[in-house]
Amino acid sequence: MFAEQRGSWILTGTTVAFVTAVYVPCVQRTVPGGDSGELITTACELGVAHPPGYPVFTLLARLFMYLLPSLSPAHSVNLMCSLLGAAACGCFTLTVCRLTGPGPGAVLAGGLFAVSRLSWQWSVVAEVFTLNNLFVGLLFFLTASFHCAENSWQRRKTAHWGAFCCGLGLCNQHTLVLYVLIIIPWVLYQLCALKELSFLGLVSLGFCFIAGFLPYIYLPISSYLNTARWSWGDQTTLSGLLTHLLRAEYGTFSLAKTETSMSLSTMLLAQLDHCLADLSPPVLVLAGIGLLFSLWDRECDQSRNDVVERFGRELLASFPKDSLILTRGDLPGNSLRYLHYCQDIRPDIRLVDQEMMTYSWYVTKLGEHLPGVHFPGRLWDPVQSEEKNTFNLEQFLSHNTQRDVFACIGLTDGDPSWERSFSRWPWGVCDYLVPTQRQFHPEQWAERSRSVYNWSEPHNSFPPASWERIANEEMWQARMKTAFFLFDLAERTRGEGKARLFELSYTLYTEIVGAHSEYPPNWDKNLALACERLLRSGHRGYSPDHLLTCSIQHFSLYLEKDPTDPQAAAIRSAVSHLLKERDRLRQSRKKTP
Repeated sequence: MFAEQRGSWILTGTTVAFVTAVYVPCVQRTVPGGDSGELITTACELGVAHPPGYPVFTLLARLFMYLLPSLSPAHSVNLMCSLLGAAACGCFTLTVCRLTGPGPGAVLAGGLFAVSRLSWQWSVVAEVFTLNNLFVGLLFFLTASFHCAENSWQRRKTAHWGAFCCGLGLCNQHTLVLYVLIIIPWVLYQLCALKELSFLGLVSLGFCFIAGFLPYIYLPISSYLNTARWSWGDQTTLSGLLTHLLRAEYGTFSLAKTETSMSLSTMLLAQLDHCLADLSPPVLVLAGIGLLFSLWDRECDQSRNDVVERFGRELLASFPKDSLILTRGDLPGNSLRYLHYCQDIRPDIRLVDQEMMTYSWYVTKLGEHLPGVHFPGRLWDPVQSEEKNTFNLEQFLSHNTQRDVFACIGLTDGDPSWERSFSRWPWGVCDYLVPTQRQFHPEQWAERSRSVYNWSEPHNSFPPASWERIANEEMWQARMKTAFFLFDLAERTRGEGKARLFELSYTLYTEIVGAHSEYPPNWDKNLALACERLLRSGHRGYSPDHLLTCSIQHFSLYLEKDPTDPQAAAIRSAVSHLLKERDRLRQSRKKTP
């Protein structure tokens, strides 16, 4: 028995060491996209993360920042997640060892889980999923240990540890309830069947389960102290705490749509059958080859990925001194928060989250950490700003005219009040919100916003739907934002300035399209429209034949790149009309002596 346990721990330790050796070199050194920036910032500030709060993750992340002061906060938390992922694989290995004894099946269970794409990808960035995997692995191991226990004392001991882990795991991610709702009834049934469950035993199990929730005490403590410059919610009251735990503000208490309730016994039996199957040498060779190929998966190696952090740094570097930034969405919000609060970059600016400003707790609690920012009410109500003690965006901007205000990325829908007193000028990814009485000088603004960022990533250089792809696309579209703005302004302008604006828009589009061989398809469409509008404006500085050819060429290029555009038929009709117009122009020239 002792030899078997020793062999199980040796196999488990070997698996964890191997997985750690695979994960650690792939760990991202900078802040990742998604919720990672917020989770790291929350740990830096010892605040409260988005619902349901993730206190275990926050405290562990803060501990790793303390233990690894030479690393950046993002790097230390990403590294923590890789170690948690390796530990989760070790738990799966140990589970199989407990059920079947040490053998190749146990190593295969932990190893294959480690190199599966999702497990690997989420183990090299700061996310709560690897910690959840660890709790799942612990519950699997404790369930197997309970099933294999030799006497009532071992069963009671394992049941109590399991109850505690169930509660503790639910402090991290609520999806663990899928396993808890199966494991707890099964354990209680087994204890009842063996006549080992008394009333006092049930009470002690309940106490262990509740004890697992103790980390949630961190939420009201952090909220009460209110020292964090970034935190979510107000948990100083019971209703506020329950609102946060039940995700009333962030979504619902429902689980992910892809999750299905599967019997734990079914999963364990399937794993057991696989482990007991005859693992012939050819099977082991094929598994090893598959493992080697998976080690070369470049998408899982994030060690050189700094796209999201560079995106945030470029934005921060572009703002004038003492600016007020209205963030919208995870990409600008979380990356800017991390760099501003954790890395102390641009301490002169102020970050205000548009979505959070719609909650009264944001103005009350975080407003204290935004000196110089004035909130004209208890919350921003984009829909019904006439309610008592609420404000609209126009009122907020009017109370903060002493600062340059930028909106990144865009403004929340539903509140057009700002249009009465303010204009929106393009500034890279963001928009500069200025009073309407300030005069706009197109040429000066075009020159000022021409080189806002120093971005060199090729277009379409990242996997679809990745945060890196989104950040890169935003940076590419920022290059033509001023040209698009001038074109739109020309469409709404009457008189002499119309042709001048179309010319400037055309010049900027020509410049950015000519500077790149690969670029977003909509650039061709926009340049074609700019050529056509400049032609119709009567501007005499360009050859009509040249403008017609330019419009035809770029409309055709756009259709080649994006044939599924809903306006494809209309664009083809326009191309046909432009070709006929060019032919008539050339024929008229031939007839002219």
